Amino acid sequence: MHMPVTIIGAGLGGLTLARVLHVHGIPVTVYEAESSPTVRTQGGMLDIHDYNGQLALKAAGLMDEFHAIVLEGRQATRVLDPDGTVLLDKADDGTGGRPEVQRGELRQILLDSLPAGTVRWGHKVSSTRALGSGRHEVTFADGGTVVTSLLVGVDGAWSRVRPLLTTATPEYAGMSCVETYLFHADTRHPAAAKAVGGGMLIAPAPGREIFAHRESGDTLHTYVALTRPQDGFATIDFTDAAAATARIAREFDGWAPELTALITDGDTVPVLRPQYALPTGHRWGRVPGVTTFEGGEVPEIDSEHNTAQYLINMLTEKSQ
Repeated sequence: MHMPVTIIGAGLGGLTLARVLHVHGIPVTVYEAESSPTVRTQGGMLDIHDYNGQLALKAAGLMDEFHAIVLEGRQATRVLDPDGTVLLDKADDGTGGRPEVQRGELRQILLDSLPAGTVRWGHKVSSTRALGSGRHEVTFADGGTVVTSLLVGVDGAWSRVRPLLTTATPEYAGMSCVETYLFHADTRHPAAAKAVGGGMLIAPAPGREIFAHRESGDTLHTYVALTRPQDGFATIDFTDAAAATARIAREFDGWAPELTALITDGDTVPVLRPQYALPTGHRWGRVPGVTTFEGGEVPEIDSEHNTAQYLINMLTEKSQ
């Protein structure tokens, strides 16, 4: 009988790993802090490349389901100068090398592919500790605990599992993004919609950039990136949508109106997204009974050192 695996985090990485292990007959339980799969939206578009993410989905046996949610034409890319001059206009080549999907739809496919009860919702991890001999105890915010012989942390930047492996913590990367959405763009925001085109827009300048993507349902999803210290945003009151929008828009004075409209015409409250990262080149040594995913949305499965294949091989050996 296979050794059961405990996964912390029901994001795309944790669910993909759970599905691949399930395909191989390895029992797995996923613990997730959120109370349900619909408690919040799951973010925007995600490009799934043929050299990593698609390989993981193939190993999970979910390629047909994946192809069914691909948004055609979204691989198109445009690069504009701040004055609106088109520097690059590359159409979707149709090869499917990095097709775009909605993150929430991909997550739902993964959830639907797992047996009922695999994901335990409402289990926020408060701490973890080593018990020796490769066993670890996970304590949840409600006081409950679980002991496991194989623990995988896929619980994001502020992981409660990572401290079992390393003392490194994420550091502010020097840049923050402000997120906005424009709905019914072709009819309500035609100039901005034309600037974005059919896929992704990048409008770069030193210390500031505008990124936008055409999502499903005639929606434009914008990230405004500003390079500055984190305390530089402290004076902006993001609870006052109009004031925050006007303050961010001032950073782009003189830019083409079809670009600044992606900020000023937003149909949602602007949301600040500070960017964090672990130190460049960060590594940790092997620790029996515990590992973690770092960086990827969907775990790669084409490397001999990848987590999914490593666990499959190890568990198969131990079950003999």
